[in-house]
Amino acid sequence: MASLLLNVNGDQLEVTAPDHWTLLEVLRYRLGLTGSKQGCDKGDCGACTVQIDGEPQLACLALATLCEGRAITTIEGLMPAHLRAGGKGPDPLQDAFDRCGALQCGFCQPGMLLSAKALLERSPDPSRDEIRHALAGNLCRCTGYTQIFQAVELAAAEAQGRAPTPPAWHPDGNPWMPACSKAPAKGESR
Repeated sequence: MASLLLNVNGDQLEVTAPDHWTLLEVLRYRLGLTGSKQGCDKGDCGACTVQIDGEPQLACLALATLCEGRAITTIEGLMPAHLRAGGKGPDPLQDAFDRCGALQCGFCQPGMLLSAKALLERSPDPSRDEIRHALAGNLCRCTGYTQIFQAVELAAAEAQGRAPTPPAWHPDGNPWMPACSKAPAKGESR
């Protein structure tokens, strides 16, 4: 057994776990942070993606003992970090995913969000190809990716203070999804 001091979502946490446990096992089974999903356990699906020192990493492939002294962010830490930075409500990327319908079963969503968040932090106005590349390690079996890419584009555009670029396939140049283009006014339903 190893006694670990981990920095998870801005908190210093002391945890004891077997030496061979992955970060995913420690997060889920010792700390109760089940947002990072246990999918393939071999680095293929991306469902366990977390950020380590701001970079997306597969928690199923990272030994927990090697994560001491590094800043670990899980999906549970995304909104609190946004609030600590002076924001209101969910992180803008989480809001964009919601508004664009960028999820169905939700299993891949935590990993997608953390990969996309890392992309937007290093490239605030990414191209569609950059988004595809950044999310290539995150598999989604439900959505077909279109709404996911739209959500990332929407979050980037709104952070830049501009309207999102409509897709080339849309005949009249209007935004892809009216529900995706703006947040509802207070008291208005979607």
